[in-house]
Amino acid sequence: MMKMEGTTLYFATSPVKEVFRQLHNNPFVEIMASESKEFVKVSGKANFDVDVETQKWIYEHNPVLPRLYTSFYKMAYFKVEIEEMDHYDLEPTPPMFKHLNLNDNTVNDGYVGERYSKK
Repeated sequence: MMKMEGTTLYFATSPVKEVFRQLHNNPFVEIMASESKEFVKVSGKANFDVDVETQKWIYEHNPVLPRLYTSFYKMAYFKVEIEEMDHYDLEPTPPMFKHLNLNDNTVNDGYVGERYSKK
């Protein structure tokens, strides 16, 4: 991830990479991150309509990209607007789960594993 604005994540990749072709063929994305015993998974749809100012900002604020590419326009930029998010906390017993749907602003929570299903 190169930038975040609200619930929108911005990325840059090379237009010759396989991931670029894959995202054009199937733009649905899931991203998972973890720290210790907590996990967050977000899902959304990749959109390559990123304005030029944001592209320049990403290129100029990432110390690696100018070392790899001679100009910001040699990159492919896309954004993912988070539609859903799952949060897992495996530390407590029972482990906790929360699902957020950002499209309809609903929240569902519960437990991880069949031993702790809500009754």
